[in-house]
Amino acid sequence: EFGMTPFHILFSSSEPSEELVEVLLYRFPYYVLGWKDANGKLAMDYLVTNWTGENKILLEMALQSWMLSRLTSWGATLWMEVMQSKVQAVLAEEDKEQRKTLC
Repeated sequence: EFGMTPFHILFSSSEPSEELVEVLLYRFPYYVLGWKDANGKLAMDYLVTNWTGENKILLEMALQSWMLSRLTSWGATLWMEVMQSKVQAVLAEEDKEQRKTLC
């Protein structure tokens, strides 16, 4: 009904667990992170909205799995390096609204 994946549920919780993120990233294929819920949000949107130092680590883990691991497996190292710098820009951005546009 809500179209939420386990990532949506975890990332929208008040204190998502890094260990549980690791389990989910291992258990589910990377493309599940690209699924939107009934509100049109990616699971990672909840981390960006509820920004904390802890969520910054979780977002980095999710982006690593969703984008960078795929690019590495394709042998697209130059593209991966470009995307890695974009991920770092998202993580370093302190302005919430600007961070949303980067994601």
